[in-house]
Amino acid sequence: QVQLVESGGGSVQPGGSLRLSCAASGFTLDRYVIGWFRQAPGKEREVVSCITTSERTIYYTDSVKGRFTISRDNAKNAVYLQMNSLRPEDTAVYYCARGNYLYCRDSTAAYGYWGQGTQVTVSS
Repeated sequence: QVQLVESGGGSVQPGGSLRLSCAASGFTLDRYVIGWFRQAPGKEREVVSCITTSERTIYYTDSVKGRFTISRDNAKNAVYLQMNSLRPEDTAVYYCARGNYLYCRDSTAAYGYWGQGTQVTVSS
């Protein structure tokens, strides 16, 4: 059974950091593209970052470039999202998802399995 479980969310002040984890089970993570998405209240789910197998391609949406870092630990079957210099506009539920293709795509339709999400709140 394919499962993705996010953890590491929480509440931080602006400028703070969080590290999100995405633990995979039921499949070998290193064979798949993994994406991080987020959804703020009243907004559509948007891609934040994506990493291909062997880390050949790493994608970041413009608003997080230089602040967020995606990485994967295939031995642990996990993907991480290090988030630094957090801003109030980063507040959202963050999801990891397994891609259906061998390259990063920004459409939610390109991802077949999703975690339950973890809440990130940035507020003073």
